[in-house]
Amino acid sequence: MYATTCEKFSEDPPMADPVSDMLVDSFGRLHTYLRISLTERCNLRCQYCMPAEGVELTPSARILSQNEIVRLANLFVSSGVDKIRLTGGEPSIRKDIEELCQRLSNLEGLKTLAMTTNGITLSKKLPKLKEYGLNLVNISLDTLIPAKFEFMTRRRGHDRVIESINTAVDLGYSPVKVNCVVMRGFNEDEICDFVKLTQDKPINVRFIEFMPFDGNVWNVKKLVPYSEMLERVEKQFKIERIKDHHTETAKNFRIDGHQGTVSFITSMTEHFCAGCNRLRLLADGNFKVCLFGPSEVSLRDPLRSGVGDDKLREIIGAAVKRKKASHAGMFDLAKTPNRPMIHIGG
Repeated sequence: MYATTCEKFSEDPPMADPVSDMLVDSFGRLHTYLRISLTERCNLRCQYCMPAEGVELTPSARILSQNEIVRLANLFVSSGVDKIRLTGGEPSIRKDIEELCQRLSNLEGLKTLAMTTNGITLSKKLPKLKEYGLNLVNISLDTLIPAKFEFMTRRRGHDRVIESINTAVDLGYSPVKVNCVVMRGFNEDEICDFVKLTQDKPINVRFIEFMPFDGNVWNVKKLVPYSEMLERVEKQFKIERIKDHHTETAKNFRIDGHQGTVSFITSMTEHFCAGCNRLRLLADGNFKVCLFGPSEVSLRDPLRSGVGDDKLREIIGAAVKRKKASHAGMFDLAKTPNRPMIHIGG
């Protein structure tokens, strides 16, 4: 009965100011980057993303429809957001992913449409997604060894992920970003092997510190800190730090003689909260201002009740203003209730 509220874009007049106050928090941080989780479903079962027993998925009727996603995305973009990243679950398994990319990429003011994907089904879909406006892709891969891949993801498909990375390179994506969550006792011995992927291809390998979320049995002993990862790389390669933008989450490095680059995402040991410009819209329509914070507010419910854009902006702005200066630190985060990563979308 709510469908008619989202069959069209808002009729509210456009805002005079291209950057809305709703995107600025109480610490003066401007949020121009929206991450949208398209689905909670996934074709892998990665151990750091989902508990072994699985998770209860939100009923499909409570997941945002394509029109609802586009309506909310348009609201954010018209208020100053210029980058959208599609996440999941696994965003590429959503049946309307091509049309959704096309509609989002056509939003006036949007500069970048990105996707984070596990790469299992990406290779066949990527040519069309690129045609429809997907201009940046991150592919998750935590090991170069097929047997370890199957252990971590509880599924097969390592070869398909490699194929998707190569397809992205062949299609001209530059860089192709490869996300690698580093965990002690699992893949820290592969760090330098991942760096070698950047030698002859425009690949940016992003080493991510293991982060605590519900169900992933986080333990500080599994955490390989940035300093240790960097030391491993420096022992084998000549590297040079690249100057980072103040909103950048990664510490970026060139490798002498390599076409690609490497980065380190140090969420646990050296957080980047001071420059955070990210907001999150979850698949069920909840709005989350911090990846690690438990606080959420529904945008789906007021949207389906028929409210206008002014009221939605008010709800969004109030949530943004409540954003804290920083997350609680890794030991407190491990004790803080939060959703499994598959629900949040990274």
